[in-house]
Amino acid sequence: MQHNQQHHHQQHHRLRNFVTQLAALLDSQPPEAEILEKGSALLRPLLQHDDWLDEKFTRPHAEHYQQYLLYTDAQQRFSVVSFVWGPGQQTPIHDHRVWGLIGMLRGAELSQSFTRGPQGLKEKGVPVRLEPGQIDAVSPRVGDIHRVSNAFTDRVSMSIHVYGANIGAVRRAVYREDGSEKTFISGYSNRYLPNIWDLSHG
Repeated sequence: MQHNQQHHHQQHHRLRNFVTQLAALLDSQPPEAEILEKGSALLRPLLQHDDWLDEKFTRPHAEHYQQYLLYTDAQQRFSVVSFVWGPGQQTPIHDHRVWGLIGMLRGAELSQSFTRGPQGLKEKGVPVRLEPGQIDAVSPRVGDIHRVSNAFTDRVSMSIHVYGANIGAVRRAVYREDGSEKTFISGYSNRYLPNIWDLSHG
């Protein structure tokens, strides 16, 4: 029992601190570049401790990646999501239409960026490999089209994503190789959120 209480204490305190600090940052309506820079600094401590996320938001699915909502701001200014990749899983090529921070928690992932031109989609640079503690940014301004895959074929990888909207409700797109797009709204894999406001465990 003691261990469980300790776990809850850490879980609540770390995620609660992060969302409180990020909300305060957004209150001042800073430009996007400042959100990405300062938001990354706030996200980093969350990635340095892998002891705060409830196990039910870390479970992979046999066939496709999972996207668990951990928190969304009441004004839908931002959301925090855990992405869980089974071995060898990847996303289609997709965009976000809002700013986003991708922080690695467990394992590693590869992100291949694309640009869209008259001839369709073209790979932009080499894939970026994210290791635990590292953060990548996306947005229509800094580059928004990519495909993400688990760097491992034999284990689960997991990242924490922060977006400048309630990302599960944003109408965005997946892309075919010829550059044509198909709009989608992702929703979330979970029906319930972690309770980060229960102060009885700290």
